[in-house]
Amino acid sequence: MVFLIQQTMLYAVPLMIVALAGVCAERSGVINLALEGIMIFGAFMGVVFVRMFQNAGWTQDQGQLIMIISLFLTGICGIAFSMLLAFSAINLRADQTIGGTALNMLAPAIVMFFIYMIIQQNTMGMASGGAAGWFMIKPQTFGYEKGHSWGPIIDLFINKVYLTTYICIIIFVLVSIFLYKTKTGLRLRSCGENPQAADSLGINVHKMRYLGVGLSGFLAGVGGFTFSMTTANMTSNGDVAGYGFLALAVMIFGNWTPLNIAFGSMLFGLFKCIAATYATLDINGDGVYMLNELGISPYVYRMFPYFITLVVLAFTSKSSRVPKAEGIPYDKGQR
Repeated sequence: MVFLIQQTMLYAVPLMIVALAGVCAERSGVINLALEGIMIFGAFMGVVFVRMFQNAGWTQDQGQLIMIISLFLTGICGIAFSMLLAFSAINLRADQTIGGTALNMLAPAIVMFFIYMIIQQNTMGMASGGAAGWFMIKPQTFGYEKGHSWGPIIDLFINKVYLTTYICIIIFVLVSIFLYKTKTGLRLRSCGENPQAADSLGINVHKMRYLGVGLSGFLAGVGGFTFSMTTANMTSNGDVAGYGFLALAVMIFGNWTPLNIAFGSMLFGLFKCIAATYATLDINGDGVYMLNELGISPYVYRMFPYFITLVVLAFTSKSSRVPKAEGIPYDKGQR
């Protein structure tokens, strides 16, 4: 059960933080369909930063510091990439759906071009070692000896866990508090509901929308880095397995609210975990791999998360409350 929870968290946390990235943009009034592209770009930049630190002589003992620095540098790169969407949507008042789609197509092309330029291959990884050896929390730091167990609860939190899991959860909580408990967050959300009324109160709608898209880019970049490290062994190949689009589904399922998004992420993360580990998943700890012994085709398990996505959206999308001014360019001269 501990293994199941840990693996579910590995898949759920990137979904959770990227879905919140979509909320930040859309609550400000900008549709961010470019989450997939920003994740791809973030995953690539994360690998680049890690390789840079390794080539500069940083050792495995400094792995957690490398990870933290690279995580936030990747978030900054996500902001820079998201500004392309912000400029086209806010200043040029271009169609936001087309702009996001264009960035989704641009990101893998740019990433693959630079990967080939750097190493003349289709996939780029760390300069040496793997993500688990460099970045996974080392239980020995807490006096946890090999072969010894402090019980399932403590094992759950410190054994075979990445620090990014906790960092992303903290970021998720802080951004949620910012959106719903601060004056700036209220102003940002008002720009996605009624920008004319917000403008009449002296709120700079364009600035708030830039803030929302920038925050969205930061979170999506962090999500891309987290995905690359926890599920792709710190590699980049211009693909994040559709996580950006799945995060959009989680956002809609969660009705643009953080608590519901957290629940939805755990649900989808569970099915992604089952799809990836069904052959070795011992749910009861009795040595029986029940899902593998059912004789179901592995393609069914791999299809299941996306099938569940369609089913859930079919039943929940009608009751979703979309921000009223979402996707509508704001022109101050028009009232």
